Amino acid sequence: MTRGGDAMRQGRAAGRRRLSARRLLLWPLVGIVTLPLWALLLHAGTSFAHLPPGSGAATAVSVLSSICALLLTFLAGLPLAWWAASAPQRSQRLLELLLAVPLLLPPLVLGLVLAYVFGPTTGFGTWLTDMGIGVTNSFLGLTIAGFYEAAPFFIYAAWAAFGALDRDILEAAWLAGLSPLRAFWRVALPLAGPGLAIASAMAWARTIGAFGAPIVLAYHPTGLPVGIWIALSEFGLGPALQLALVLVAIALPLPLLAMGVARRAAR
Repeated sequence: MTRGGDAMRQGRAAGRRRLSARRLLLWPLVGIVTLPLWALLLHAGTSFAHLPPGSGAATAVSVLSSICALLLTFLAGLPLAWWAASAPQRSQRLLELLLAVPLLLPPLVLGLVLAYVFGPTTGFGTWLTDMGIGVTNSFLGLTIAGFYEAAPFFIYAAWAAFGALDRDILEAAWLAGLSPLRAFWRVALPLAGPGLAIASAMAWARTIGAFGAPIVLAYHPTGLPVGIWIALSEFGLGPALQLALVLVAIALPLPLLAMGVARRAAR
């Protein structure tokens, strides 16, 4: 018994040493991956004095337009992802292809395409202008740009969340007398909640950080990403980093909340 106990203790000690060695190897990797955040925080705490002019307006524009883009993403993306989770394979492949196009387009190219579609040089853009709806260089244009940058990410993630549901549970809800719409609200949404929280966080991070499409379609009103670029051009790296810290502070809480929701659901 003594020899067996000694062997177990030695094995546990060796396991702890191996675990400690792995942690020592992992922490430098964590530092490398998170280097931009640490550098931003270090610079913010040592050399920042004042935010660039117009920072308050840019912050308000980014928050409001991103909220509108996220709501638009919900309205369009949630039913599409729910349908895709149970659609025939041929329809799923077609949808994957259609979503891959805006997903793979460089953001600047996406902005050029949106400016072509909604701008006054096309029939559709002219019709919108005649109706009194201006898209280019407008709050609406900024919202549309954020929507097109965020929607593919949200739909893919929400599609995966709905696809992972146990279909037997949904069928049991239907057999219990719930209509498809009620089953969706009462059963599918709560069960897919953690995955949808991650999808929402991805969409939020994408839309509030969108730069390529907004700078082409809606340079004005100026949001935070474009405002950072203007600050860098006019005032230098320091004020631009200060404004970038504001963007991180606004963008970060929702992803952290989503990760917390997903972690609780996994327990």
